[in-house]
Amino acid sequence: MVTAVRHLGPNWYASVMGTAIVATAGAGLPVRPPGLRTACTAVWALSLAMLVALLAARTLHWTRHRDQARAHLLDQAMAPFYGCLAMALLAVGGGTLVVGRDWIGVTAAVALDTVLFGAGTLIGLAAAVAVPYLMAVRHRVRPAQATPVWLLPVVAPMVSAALGPLLVPHLPAGQAQETLLLACFAMFGLSLLATLLMLPLVFARLVTGGPLPLALTPALFLVLGPLGQSTTAVGKFADFAPGVVPPADARGFALLAVLYGVPVMGFALLWLVLATAHVVRARREGMRFTMTWWAFTFPVGTCVTGAESLAHHTGLAVYDGLALVLYGVLVAAWATAAVQTSRGLVSGALLAGPRPAPVALPPVTARTT
Repeated sequence: MVTAVRHLGPNWYASVMGTAIVATAGAGLPVRPPGLRTACTAVWALSLAMLVALLAARTLHWTRHRDQARAHLLDQAMAPFYGCLAMALLAVGGGTLVVGRDWIGVTAAVALDTVLFGAGTLIGLAAAVAVPYLMAVRHRVRPAQATPVWLLPVVAPMVSAALGPLLVPHLPAGQAQETLLLACFAMFGLSLLATLLMLPLVFARLVTGGPLPLALTPALFLVLGPLGQSTTAVGKFADFAPGVVPPADARGFALLAVLYGVPVMGFALLWLVLATAHVVRARREGMRFTMTWWAFTFPVGTCVTGAESLAHHTGLAVYDGLALVLYGVLVAAWATAAVQTSRGLVSGALLAGPRPAPVALPPVTARTT
């Protein structure tokens, strides 16, 4: 077990995020057939078990393989995935209040979400500062190396912004509720502005530097994360603002949910089509399964919750239909990634170290006598 976790990186937390979003997104669908909520709760329980197991494995990784853990932190390709730790904690915590309370009760759900939300928010804010700092002073990255993975640490506070309002009703009325809601709004702004700084670098790299490497192509779906999650966040602000902030501010939040959410969801759909075209091309050229395939799950899930929010705040059936279609895509992507990951774990391929580069042999020359 000790040897098996040596190459277990923070990117594995993406599997927890992708599983948790299946539960929370499913609970908000406009069509709720019998058994759907129970199935969503079971998926949330699976995400919680995955989180506990992964936290234990990563703790073992840090205690027994500190050299490798430090190498991951100083690796420009791996360091941004530390944002996934924060988002995994937040996603499971949010699912606790959405569906987990059905099995563990409201009191336990609030307590668990408080712990996970607090830890996830602190880690997310730390990653949003530390990873860009390391990129600037240690990693020495170049514009041609820009990938959507760079968005991961700065998107983590947006997940806090979208899920924090769920705890507002469980706080004492007055200052406590308003402080949390506005703190979430501040994290929304923090993450949004940071994303607006990063995204042009990613898009410029894509259109001027050509397609991403095959194994990294699914990471294009990561751009959907801040788009769908920010749309979800403004919807949550509008849902929980009445009675917490002054009436004029509550009306402003309701207006923001539509005026911000509609155009951003439009851009998300544009990017979804663009990213899908790149993935189809990469698949035809031989793209095989890697852990980057989990990028097909959580970002799409945030678009599901964003569409659900827009359906609620606009009353338009088209957003209900969009949520259902995207949820079908999410479930298919999650099932595919889960099956392939399970196979990779059983075979040991996913936990194996990188293959050593072949050693160049000197040319063989004919011997003369």
